[in-house]
Amino acid sequence: MTARLILASKSPARTKLLADAGIRHDVLVSYVDEPAVVAAYGEIDPHDTALLLARAKAEAVASLDDADDALVVGCDSVFEFDGEAHGKPYEPAVAIERISRMRGRSGVLHTGHWLVDTRDGGSGATIGAVSSATVHFGAMSDAEVEAYVASGEPLHCAGSFTIDGLGGAFIERVDGDPHAVVGLSISTLRALLHSAGVPVTDLWEHGAAL
Repeated sequence: MTARLILASKSPARTKLLADAGIRHDVLVSYVDEPAVVAAYGEIDPHDTALLLARAKAEAVASLDDADDALVVGCDSVFEFDGEAHGKPYEPAVAIERISRMRGRSGVLHTGHWLVDTRDGGSGATIGAVSSATVHFGAMSDAEVEAYVASGEPLHCAGSFTIDGLGGAFIERVDGDPHAVVGLSISTLRALLHSAGVPVTDLWEHGAAL
């Protein structure tokens, strides 16, 4: 059985991670209303929020006709800082306030993954896992914070930062899987695929290093 993987995300960083890992995939965007999903479940911690949203995205795409006979993976990232869940800031003022508090300190980035197997004769699996990593930030000046926010990069990123873009200059180290900080842990995906009876090697692009 030839496996087909669908990424339920419009994130360029996630699709680049898969491409760089030699994993063949298509993209279908879920358009899930994230605030509505979270509101429906009430108070849950950042770890569970990441998993909940990943599941919502995967299941929304798995229900589409275009996702028939495929493996669908949804992902979502939530940054935990000072006991609070930080999603995307969207507004510059929110990003400046958050980053100003984060500089010189650390927080935990939780990335939820959910896999749905819609294949005829497949496992029928609907399973998830969270990969978390602690991110340590350098001491940024006010001018650096303002310049970073003015770039627009952090406005649509969980926690108001990236590690694979301009924000990487302000991250001193990561304890855990750095791929999880980008938004998709390749090793976690491999484990989920294995649970569905699919070796990750079945999804390697032709010509990937062997």
